[in-house]
Amino acid sequence: MDVTFKTDSGRFNYRVCAVIVDRGRLLAMRDGVSPYYYLPGGRVRLHEEAEAALRRELREELAIEADIVRPLWMNESFFTEDVTGERFHELCIYWLVDVSQTGLPERGDTFTLRDGSNGRANAFEWLTFERVKEEYLYPVFIRRAVDSLPDALTLLTTHE
Repeated sequence: MDVTFKTDSGRFNYRVCAVIVDRGRLLAMRDGVSPYYYLPGGRVRLHEEAEAALRRELREELAIEADIVRPLWMNESFFTEDVTGERFHELCIYWLVDVSQTGLPERGDTFTLRDGSNGRANAFEWLTFERVKEEYLYPVFIRRAVDSLPDALTLLTTHE
């Protein structure tokens, strides 16, 4: 069971996301529903450790076993989803992930994969840090933080 619940005033999520960088580029993704980019990852399951959840999500979305380097941010975010209009209160841990031994950078600047958990096609794209700053990408704080990653876990609260 994913750690998420819905109320009359909105939804709560507990998530993990991968910050995957390679040669001044960030790996971002889109699905068939959302018009914006976002980072690979997903919801943590009840009684699942955050790092284990990230490993599971990387296997499902990217079909890789990667080296999780360290946590970067714990973000408490309050936002309204652009497509559905649903209000969210979300906790997400963003992890720096090294994919240099996975062959992922060699798949090309853009590629599509089917999610192993639900069969949906996801489009992935390596965005230069300059493009990240200009793209329709969530969460917004990534646009300004991607080129200066913290050395230690940093707590953030964002309202988007």
